Amino acid sequence: MPRFYCPVELRAGATLDLPPEAARHVQVFRMQPGEHITLFNGEAGSPAGEYDASIVQMGRSHVTVQIEGHTAIEREAARAVHLLAGITAGERMEWLVEKATELGVASITPLEAERSVTRLKGDRATKRQERWQAIAASACEQCGRNQVPRIHAPVDLAQWIKAGSLAGAQRLVLSLAEGTQPLAQAVQQTGSQPLVFLSGPEGGLSPAEEALARGNGFAPVTLGPRVLRAETAPLAALGYLAAL
Repeated sequence: MPRFYCPVELRAGATLDLPPEAARHVQVFRMQPGEHITLFNGEAGSPAGEYDASIVQMGRSHVTVQIEGHTAIEREAARAVHLLAGITAGERMEWLVEKATELGVASITPLEAERSVTRLKGDRATKRQERWQAIAASACEQCGRNQVPRIHAPVDLAQWIKAGSLAGAQRLVLSLAEGTQPLAQAVQQTGSQPLVFLSGPEGGLSPAEEALARGNGFAPVTLGPRVLRAETAPLAALGYLAAL
């Protein structure tokens, strides 16, 4: 059954006009009155899960649905993993957001690193953040997640640390330094504790950034002997963590 992100209050028995973006998606599918769809609003909390709805009316610019039932199902990972990822160039960052969402990431903070090729300021940063958030919602429609990960505004590492974000979470930073422990070893004995995974852009984090991270509780980890692309490395980590 087609799934659509519908960021409004949803409740069984209600009749509502879908928000414009969701309505456009239903129209693209060329669906007709009487057909069923699944809706989710992307939020955690009660009542979480997804809703079965039937199409009541199709118009040129609107779609009216009747919500028929609620299923309290979630497909979230046992451990919340928050990704602090160096901004990569072009479509690579979009690809990273999409695939990280499919792999269950809880949130993504784009990192304005010293070696980032792409620089975002002002309206450009806001529009790019909105674009990434829309990609995350679309990925949830495809993969079955009912909670859409939040894509935060781009920041540099010092700003993120100063904000005191995610206090109490385990912190790991991808590092090429000798003697760095494997990811599998670093996450042993930590149970379901939330985790922040820091990964740099093309060229990795600068020595100063890595030192700053390590001085603020980030333990250095490795994914193995091969050097992975900036958009591949965090996905490899997320894939491993999702399988635990």
